[in-house]
Amino acid sequence: MRVVSLTCSNTEIVCALGLGEYLVGVDDHSDFPESVVDGLPRLGPDLGIDLEAVAALEPDLVLASLTVPGHEAIVEGLQARGIPHIAPEPVSLEDVYRDIGDIAHALGAPERAAALVEAMQAAFAEATPDADGPRVLVEWWPKPVIVPGRQSWVTDLIHLAGGVNPLGAREVKSSPVSDEEVTGWQPDAVVICWCGVPFHRYRPDVVMRRAAWHDLPALRNEQVHCIPEAFLGRPGPRLVEGFRALRDVVEAVRRHA
Repeated sequence: MRVVSLTCSNTEIVCALGLGEYLVGVDDHSDFPESVVDGLPRLGPDLGIDLEAVAALEPDLVLASLTVPGHEAIVEGLQARGIPHIAPEPVSLEDVYRDIGDIAHALGAPERAAALVEAMQAAFAEATPDADGPRVLVEWWPKPVIVPGRQSWVTDLIHLAGGVNPLGAREVKSSPVSDEEVTGWQPDAVVICWCGVPFHRYRPDVVMRRAAWHDLPALRNEQVHCIPEAFLGRPGPRLVEGFRALRDVVEAVRRHA
Protein backbone atom coordinates (compact mmCIF):
# COMPACT_ATOMS: atom_id res chain seq x y z
CA MET A 1 0.00 0.00 0.00
CA ARG A 2 1.28 3.48 -0.89
CA VAL A 3 0.61 6.08 1.82
CA VAL A 4 1.43 9.78 1.98
CA SER A 5 1.31 11.57 5.34
CA LEU A 6 0.93 15.34 5.45
CA THR A 7 1.29 15.87 9.22
CA CYS A 8 3.72 14.74 11.88
CA SER A 9 1.02 13.13 14.00
CA ASN A 10 -0.20 10.89 11.20
CA THR A 11 3.34 9.91 10.28
CA GLU A 12 4.00 8.89 13.86
CA ILE A 13 0.76 6.94 14.10
CA VAL A 14 1.56 4.96 10.94
CA CYS A 15 5.01 4.13 12.25
CA ALA A 16 3.76 3.24 15.74
CA LEU A 17 1.37 0.81 14.07
CA GLY A 18 4.43 -0.85 12.55
CA LEU A 19 3.45 0.17 9.01
CA GLY A 20 6.17 2.68 8.22
CA GLU A 21 7.11 0.75 5.09
CA TYR A 22 3.82 1.93 3.55
CA LEU A 23 4.97 5.56 3.57
CA VAL A 24 6.12 6.92 0.19
CA GLY A 25 6.14 10.64 1.07
CA VAL A 26 5.73 12.97 4.03
CA ASP A 27 5.42 16.68 4.84
CA ASP A 28 8.51 18.76 5.58
CA HIS A 29 7.92 18.76 9.33
CA SER A 30 7.66 15.00 9.92
CA ASP A 31 10.87 14.20 11.81
CA PHE A 32 10.12 11.04 13.77
CA PRO A 33 11.06 8.26 13.66
CA GLU A 34 14.19 9.36 11.83
CA SER A 35 14.95 5.84 10.63
CA VAL A 36 11.75 5.92 8.58
CA VAL A 37 11.32 9.52 7.48
CA ASP A 38 14.87 10.52 6.61
CA GLY A 39 14.87 8.86 3.21
CA LEU A 40 11.34 9.79 2.12
CA PRO A 41 10.34 12.44 -0.44
CA ARG A 42 9.33 15.74 1.18
CA LEU A 43 6.16 17.38 -0.07
CA GLY A 44 6.27 20.81 1.55
CA PRO A 45 5.23 22.37 4.88
CA ASP A 46 1.77 21.69 6.29
CA LEU A 47 0.21 24.78 4.69
CA GLY A 48 2.27 24.63 1.52
CA ILE A 49 1.93 21.02 0.39
CA ASP A 50 2.80 20.44 -3.27
CA LEU A 51 -0.37 18.64 -4.32
CA GLU A 52 1.00 17.83 -7.78
CA ALA A 53 3.94 16.10 -6.14
CA VAL A 54 1.50 14.20 -3.93
CA ALA A 55 -0.48 13.06 -6.97
CA ALA A 56 2.74 12.02 -8.76
CA LEU A 57 3.46 9.54 -5.97
CA GLU A 58 0.21 7.74 -6.88
CA PRO A 59 -0.84 7.15 -3.28
CA ASP A 60 -3.54 4.70 -2.31
CA LEU A 61 -4.25 6.93 0.67
CA VAL A 62 -3.24 10.38 1.88
CA LEU A 63 -3.39 11.19 5.59
CA ALA A 64 -4.22 14.87 6.02
CA SER A 65 -5.52 16.72 9.08
CA LEU A 66 -7.98 19.38 10.14
CA THR A 67 -6.14 20.17 13.38
CA VAL A 68 -3.77 22.54 11.56
CA PRO A 69 -5.48 25.92 10.92
CA GLY A 70 -5.53 26.52 7.19
CA HIS A 71 -5.02 22.88 6.23
CA GLU A 72 -8.61 22.84 4.96
CA ALA A 73 -7.31 24.21 1.66
CA ILE A 74 -5.02 21.19 1.29
CA VAL A 75 -7.91 18.83 1.97
CA GLU A 76 -10.00 20.65 -0.64
CA GLY A 77 -7.15 20.25 -3.13
CA LEU A 78 -7.04 16.51 -2.48
CA GLN A 79 -10.79 16.31 -3.01
CA ALA A 80 -10.58 18.28 -6.25
CA ARG A 81 -7.96 15.86 -7.58
CA GLY A 82 -9.88 12.79 -6.51
CA ILE A 83 -7.04 11.59 -4.29
CA PRO A 84 -8.22 9.14 -1.59
CA HIS A 85 -7.66 10.68 1.82
CA ILE A 86 -8.77 10.95 5.40
CA ALA A 87 -8.41 14.07 7.55
CA PRO A 88 -8.73 13.55 11.31
CA GLU A 89 -9.84 16.41 13.56
CA PRO A 90 -9.35 15.26 17.15
CA VAL A 91 -10.26 17.55 20.02
CA SER A 92 -9.81 15.06 22.89
CA LEU A 93 -7.70 12.11 23.91
CA GLU A 94 -10.61 9.80 23.11
CA ASP A 95 -10.66 11.27 19.60
CA VAL A 96 -6.96 10.42 19.23
CA TYR A 97 -7.73 6.80 20.09
CA ARG A 98 -10.53 6.84 17.53
CA ASP A 99 -8.28 8.29 14.85
CA ILE A 100 -5.62 5.65 15.48
CA GLY A 101 -8.33 3.06 14.89
CA ASP A 102 -9.54 4.78 11.73
CA ILE A 103 -6.03 4.99 10.30
CA ALA A 104 -5.26 1.39 11.14
CA HIS A 105 -8.52 0.30 9.51
CA ALA A 106 -7.80 2.35 6.40
CA LEU A 107 -4.38 0.70 6.17
CA GLY A 108 -5.88 -2.76 6.42
CA ALA A 109 -4.55 -3.55 9.88
CA PRO A 110 -7.34 -2.75 12.35
CA GLU A 111 -6.03 -5.21 14.92
CA ARG A 112 -2.87 -3.14 15.38
CA ALA A 113 -4.80 -0.16 16.68
CA ALA A 114 -5.98 -1.97 19.80
CA ALA A 115 -2.43 -2.79 20.89
CA LEU A 116 -1.23 0.78 20.37
CA VAL A 117 -4.20 2.34 22.16
CA GLU A 118 -3.86 -0.12 25.04
CA ALA A 119 -0.19 0.81 25.40
CA MET A 120 -1.08 4.49 25.59
CA GLN A 121 -3.86 3.86 28.08
CA ALA A 122 -1.51 1.81 30.24
CA ALA A 123 0.84 4.78 30.43
CA PHE A 124 -2.02 7.12 31.32
CA ALA A 125 -3.09 4.70 34.06
CA GLU A 126 -0.41 6.43 36.15
CA ALA A 127 -2.68 9.50 36.12
CA THR A 128 -3.46 11.43 39.31
CA PRO A 129 -6.31 13.84 38.46
CA ASP A 130 -6.92 16.58 41.01
CA ALA A 131 -9.71 19.11 40.53
CA ASP A 132 -7.85 21.45 42.91
CA GLY A 133 -4.44 20.83 41.35
CA PRO A 134 -1.98 23.46 40.14
CA ARG A 135 -3.13 25.75 37.35
CA VAL A 136 -0.94 24.96 34.33
CA LEU A 137 -1.00 27.40 31.43
CA VAL A 138 0.30 25.86 28.19
CA GLU A 139 1.43 28.52 25.73
CA TRP A 140 1.14 27.61 22.04
CA TRP A 141 2.39 31.00 20.91
CA PRO A 142 3.98 33.98 22.69
CA LYS A 143 2.69 37.07 20.85
CA PRO A 144 -0.20 37.15 21.15
CA VAL A 145 -0.27 34.50 23.86
CA ILE A 146 -2.36 31.61 22.55
CA VAL A 147 -3.44 28.76 24.82
CA PRO A 148 -5.53 25.58 24.42
CA GLY A 149 -9.17 25.43 25.47
CA ARG A 150 -11.69 22.69 26.23
CA GLN A 151 -11.56 21.32 22.68
CA SER A 152 -7.95 20.23 23.00
CA TRP A 153 -6.40 16.93 24.01
CA VAL A 154 -3.92 19.04 26.01
CA THR A 155 -6.68 19.88 28.49
CA ASP A 156 -7.17 16.14 28.99
CA LEU A 157 -3.43 15.64 29.48
CA ILE A 158 -3.17 18.44 32.04
CA HIS A 159 -6.09 16.89 33.94
CA LEU A 160 -4.51 13.42 33.91
CA ALA A 161 -1.22 14.91 35.11
CA GLY A 162 -2.95 16.35 38.18
CA GLY A 163 -3.25 19.93 36.99
CA VAL A 164 -5.96 22.28 35.77
CA ASN A 165 -6.05 24.17 32.47
CA PRO A 166 -7.22 27.72 33.33
CA LEU A 167 -8.93 27.95 29.91
CA GLY A 168 -10.22 24.39 30.11
CA ALA A 169 -13.89 25.37 30.37
CA ARG A 170 -13.93 27.56 27.27
CA GLU A 171 -15.36 25.69 24.26
CA VAL A 172 -12.57 26.47 21.83
CA LYS A 173 -9.62 24.57 20.41
CA SER A 174 -7.34 27.46 21.35
CA SER A 175 -7.61 31.17 21.92
CA PRO A 176 -5.50 34.30 22.24
CA VAL A 177 -5.67 35.61 25.79
CA SER A 178 -5.00 38.99 27.35
CA ASP A 179 -2.65 39.83 30.19
CA GLU A 180 -5.75 40.67 32.26
CA GLU A 181 -7.17 37.19 31.74
CA VAL A 182 -3.91 35.51 32.65
CA THR A 183 -3.41 37.58 35.79
CA GLY A 184 -6.98 36.73 36.78
CA TRP A 185 -6.19 33.02 36.49
CA GLN A 186 -3.00 33.26 38.56
CA PRO A 187 -1.36 30.20 36.93
CA ASP A 188 1.00 28.19 39.10
CA ALA A 189 3.08 27.13 36.09
CA VAL A 190 3.57 28.23 32.51
CA VAL A 191 4.59 25.68 29.90
CA ILE A 192 6.23 26.95 26.73
CA CYS A 193 5.21 24.76 23.80
CA TRP A 194 5.59 27.07 20.83
CA CYS A 195 4.22 25.49 17.67
CA GLY A 196 6.59 25.47 14.72
CA VAL A 197 9.55 26.69 16.80
CA PRO A 198 12.54 24.36 17.31
CA PHE A 199 12.82 23.29 20.94
CA HIS A 200 16.29 24.80 21.34
CA ARG A 201 14.78 28.20 20.51
CA TYR A 202 12.22 28.17 23.31
CA ARG A 203 12.97 31.12 25.57
CA PRO A 204 11.68 31.13 29.15
CA ASP A 205 13.14 34.62 29.54
CA VAL A 206 10.47 35.92 27.13
CA VAL A 207 7.82 34.84 29.64
CA MET A 208 9.79 35.95 32.69
CA ARG A 209 10.18 39.48 31.28
CA ARG A 210 6.46 40.15 30.83
CA ALA A 211 5.82 43.09 33.12
CA ALA A 212 2.10 42.35 33.50
CA TRP A 213 2.89 38.81 34.62
CA HIS A 214 5.63 39.58 37.14
CA ASP A 215 3.47 38.82 40.18
CA LEU A 216 2.02 35.53 38.94
CA PRO A 217 2.79 32.49 41.12
CA ALA A 218 4.41 30.83 38.10
CA LEU A 219 6.93 33.63 37.71
CA ARG A 220 7.48 34.31 41.41
CA ASN A 221 8.33 30.64 41.94
CA GLU A 222 10.25 30.28 38.65
CA GLN A 223 7.83 27.66 37.37
CA VAL A 224 8.25 28.38 33.66
CA HIS A 225 8.89 25.09 31.86
CA CYS A 226 9.53 23.97 28.29
CA ILE A 227 7.93 20.90 26.68
CA PRO A 228 8.58 20.11 23.01
CA GLU A 229 5.70 20.71 20.65
CA ALA A 230 6.34 17.15 19.44
CA PHE A 231 5.04 15.88 22.80
CA LEU A 232 1.94 18.06 23.18
CA GLY A 233 1.03 19.40 19.75
CA ARG A 234 0.89 16.15 17.81
CA PRO A 235 -2.23 14.05 18.47
CA GLY A 236 -0.58 10.65 18.37
CA PRO A 237 1.39 8.12 20.42
CA ARG A 238 3.95 10.58 21.80
CA LEU A 239 1.26 12.38 23.80
CA VAL A 240 2.36 9.89 26.45
CA GLU A 241 5.65 11.79 26.66
CA GLY A 242 3.71 15.03 26.95
CA PHE A 243 1.67 13.61 29.83
CA ARG A 244 4.83 12.57 31.66
CA ALA A 245 6.39 15.98 31.14
CA LEU A 246 3.26 17.72 32.44
CA ARG A 247 3.25 15.42 35.45
CA ASP A 248 6.82 16.55 36.18
CA VAL A 249 5.64 20.17 35.98
CA VAL A 250 2.82 19.51 38.45
CA GLU A 251 5.22 17.77 40.82
CA ALA A 252 7.67 20.67 40.57
CA VAL A 253 4.91 23.14 41.53
CA ARG A 254 3.90 21.00 44.49
CA ARG A 255 7.49 20.77 45.72
CA HIS A 256 7.67 24.57 45.81
CA ALA A 257 4.27 25.01 47.47
